[in-house]
Amino acid sequence: MTRITPIRNATQHSSAGPYSPALAVSAGDIVVLSGQGPLDDRGAVVGADIREQTRITLDNARRILALAGADLSHVFKVNAYLADLDDWDEFNAEYVAHFPEPRPVRTTVGVKLLLGMKVEIELWAAR
Repeated sequence: MTRITPIRNATQHSSAGPYSPALAVSAGDIVVLSGQGPLDDRGAVVGADIREQTRITLDNARRILALAGADLSHVFKVNAYLADLDDWDEFNAEYVAHFPEPRPVRTTVGVKLLLGMKVEIELWAAR
């Protein structure tokens, strides 16, 4: 049985996004998803803005996690890559709607992404 537990008294700065500062994970299996993007079945980038691309990316990740017997509540670590760090607030607004508490620990960086994507997300889950 997977347990993802927040670390007591772990705090973060006031400008932190919607993520946990630290988690303890007890799991039988770890599922790691490579970077997921806002791609359709043909590999074309879809989604006009960061919120839509984030939703599509997380929907794609959700489908893969389900194949592994997991869901977004099993995710304990996220690496998020944004093509434009000015999208931070809009990205967080969409992201927070998909992850239950405790939210995964997360690293977010600005990068140049392939294919004109605005976001790519790597996820680590425990099932």
